[in-house]
This record gives sequence, C-alpha cells and structure tokens, in this order.
Amino acid sequence: MPIKNYTTEIPAVQTVGEIQGLLAAHGARKVMMDYSDSGKVEAVTFGLMLNGTMSGFKIDAKPEGVIRVMKKDGKKCDEKQAERIAWRNVKDWIAAQLALVETEQAAMEQVFLPYLLDQENRTLYQRIAESNFAPSLPKGENK
Repeated sequence: MPIKNYTTEIPAVQTVGEIQGLLAAHGARKVMMDYSDSGKVEAVTFGLMLNGTMSGFKIDAKPEGVIRVMKKDGKKCDEKQAERIAWRNVKDWIAAQLALVETEQAAMEQVFLPYLLDQENRTLYQRIAESNFAPSLPKGENK
C-alpha cells in the first residue's frame, strides 16, 4: 500500500501554514515555527491555556523516516518530497485529532498530551521514552 500523501506537491511551508490555521482556530494562543539552519521547518510549537497557565506543545515532522519507508518500498524520494509528505501527514493527523475535539470526544490537551513541553523543552513523550516507559507512581503506590 502506498504511503499517504506520497504524490503531494504542496510545499511544506504551505502545509505548515495550514497547521497554524487549524491550531489557532481550535484555541491555540501562540503558534510558532522552528526552523533549521538551512531554513527548513523542523517543528510547530504552540501554546494552549491549561488551568490558567500557558503550556507549550511541540510537533515535528520526520522526513528522514519518509525517505527510509519510500526506499524500502522501492520508490524514489528526495529530501524536498519527503519534507512535503511528512508535513502533509502531520497536518492530516492534526486535523483528525481536532475532529475528535470538535465532536467532544476529546479535549485539546488530551490529544496533544504527548507533545506537552517541559522546562527543558522536551516533550512528555521524550521524557517517558527516556525512562524506558517505566511509570512514575507517587510514593506509596508502587505495586
């Protein structure tokens, strides 16, 4: 089965703009793009109000993964195409998550929780992965 959006010609920067619009329309109070030294968009960082406090979330695209999968499938894919595919898939995923929010099946913070940033600019997912997914239970609750 072909990878989703593998034929897209929509520039990554345009897709990131669409992501920015989706997030802003659903309560994000700040939306920023993180760029590499070469000028490519690496991540979208956005802020949501949680319990009266602005909390940051960061979602990135991984074009290098797209290249690996496309090569494995025997398809040609340069860096620019991989970037377009990766961001388009991120946008589709965000749109699907926001559909859950719109239909009151989930809250914004719930669907984006793995991307919540800590004070060291690491996501919740990264922190948990670093602990080998070992749960951190409050004292007295170890079982």
